[in-house]
Amino acid sequence: MQMNRKIRNLALIGFMGVGKSTVGRIVAERLGFGYMDTDELIEARCGKTIPCIFAEDGEERFRELEYEITLELETVSDTVISTGGGLVVNPENMESLKKHALVVCLWASPRTICKRVGKKNTRPLLDEAEPINKVKSLLEARKPHYKKADVLLNVDRRSLSRVSQVVIQNFKMVADNHERGDS
Repeated sequence: MQMNRKIRNLALIGFMGVGKSTVGRIVAERLGFGYMDTDELIEARCGKTIPCIFAEDGEERFRELEYEITLELETVSDTVISTGGGLVVNPENMESLKKHALVVCLWASPRTICKRVGKKNTRPLLDEAEPINKVKSLLEARKPHYKKADVLLNVDRRSLSRVSQVVIQNFKMVADNHERGDS
């Protein structure tokens, strides 16, 4: 990991249902950081839900909004940022996050993701008869982007509390090395 960056935030990336929002809130509380969720920021800005944005404006517009929000987040400090599952497909978003944040990817198997997401109709990309097939194909397509994270953390068979502890350990290790000037 290239550490000649100013790490002042923590960004959680990964597929939907891996626990980014829950882990992000836990980590923010334990570190005394603020918390921001890119999907929540987009919904607040647009005044409508993600499924409505997809239905009314299309996925392309949603991805444009993600990019705008990601650039704006370059100005924050002491913040845990939880991102939408597809945010890092745009390489400019990952580049932006890495300017100021340790990027941690939470990873889970398709089976775990489907179990966690269930039949919720709030996930427009999984609105089909056999969502596990869609999960598998999207995971495969996004894998190269997720692998660009600074830290990859498999969340299968780990409680969200334990995942939060591991994320904090990684962040503190990087922050300590950064303060000492280690690279």
